[in-house]
Amino acid sequence: MLSRFGVGARPSLGDLNASIQVPQNGGWLRRLIAFAGPGYMVAVGYMDPGNWATDLAGGSQFGYMLLSVILLSNLMAIVLQALAARLGIATGMDLAQACREQYSRPVRIALWLACELAIIACDLAEVIGTAIALKLLFDIPLIWGAILCALDVFLILLLMRRGFRWLEAFVIALLTLIFGCFAAQMIMSHPPLAEVFHGFIPQKEIITNPAALYLAIGIIGATVMPHNLYLHSSIVQTRAYERTDAGKRQGLRWAVTDSTIALSLALFVNAAILITAAAVFHSAGRTDVVDIEQAHELLSPMLGIGIASTLFAVALLASGINSTVTATLAGQIVMEGFLHLRIPDWARRLITRGIAVVPVVVVTALYGERGTSQLLVFSQVVLSMQLPMAVIPLVRFVTDRSKMGALVAGRGLAVLAWVITALIVVLNMKLLVGFAQEWL
Repeated sequence: MLSRFGVGARPSLGDLNASIQVPQNGGWLRRLIAFAGPGYMVAVGYMDPGNWATDLAGGSQFGYMLLSVILLSNLMAIVLQALAARLGIATGMDLAQACREQYSRPVRIALWLACELAIIACDLAEVIGTAIALKLLFDIPLIWGAILCALDVFLILLLMRRGFRWLEAFVIALLTLIFGCFAAQMIMSHPPLAEVFHGFIPQKEIITNPAALYLAIGIIGATVMPHNLYLHSSIVQTRAYERTDAGKRQGLRWAVTDSTIALSLALFVNAAILITAAAVFHSAGRTDVVDIEQAHELLSPMLGIGIASTLFAVALLASGINSTVTATLAGQIVMEGFLHLRIPDWARRLITRGIAVVPVVVVTALYGERGTSQLLVFSQVVLSMQLPMAVIPLVRFVTDRSKMGALVAGRGLAVLAWVITALIVVLNMKLLVGFAQEWL
């Protein structure tokens, strides 16, 4: 069914592949629970600290207007993650393995290096976000907070040794905490519901206002994390669905349901950040709030509720820790898939975390907190540059019947996927040009 595609490939994630049993009979809820997990691990990347700045800036500057952009970007993410799950289930390979099988050695090395750079950039954003959260909660200096981030390697190793379900449970618990923090903040901020619902309707001003358009591009361009496509194509295979056409169809149906529900949670969190910023800052005329620490400082005084800023910082810390877990796993998948190279988990984690921690410490020491904020922006630029190099191969694979067999994407889905890909590429290029002009 797959020609040479997938022949001789090792199972993605080794012993974890098909390690989680799924019921063959029983109600839909029981089967959904069995499949639930991979989608939530993917959703982490859509609410990591790197996304907070654009949501805060969008809400404080333009009120609820950019909610429609968050909705659009989330719908695009749902489609792309469904394609990643389709690739993994149909071929029995993750995206990294598929690239290794399909492309020549120079091309796959270039793709691997680009993906590793994106993971390091993502790790950079997580270190900065976690360090800021530690400072806000415990008054730990940014430098020491960044150094403390290196210790989370032991947490990840402990979870992985207990089994993949433990890892998923940890991620879901932190996502629930983030959800609860922002739900409480939204209730406290009392946003006008009519304006909130109106914000989900696309408005002409988003296009005609250059500043709004710039932020909209930033929201869309930074939404899809490249490593999430590699991650999802692998971890959906941890379920022991039948490796037949019928079994794969059923597995795909439940995997897409899982990721759609989880990404709806990510939509709520991103929308909640923007809604809170709009209700608290924009409504009071504070359209200059674009920084995480600035938002934390002003939130409680402007709301008149002391716990509001604490909830904000707790959610930021949970987001940083969660993103660390998924980026680590994505790094393992990418290295094993592209290179067939297996190194101890602790060694890989210390290497990648060290690469992320050192720049944060150096920049903070030399330029202070402002330099750290610029480093956070730079990490998002690097992610944007790598994104087309993950999306284009993914869409090529899932629309090729010789590789996908019975689970090849239909014509309608293929057209939608290529339209989304073109939009992401164009918007990311425009975003990069904008960043370059701003720095120059």
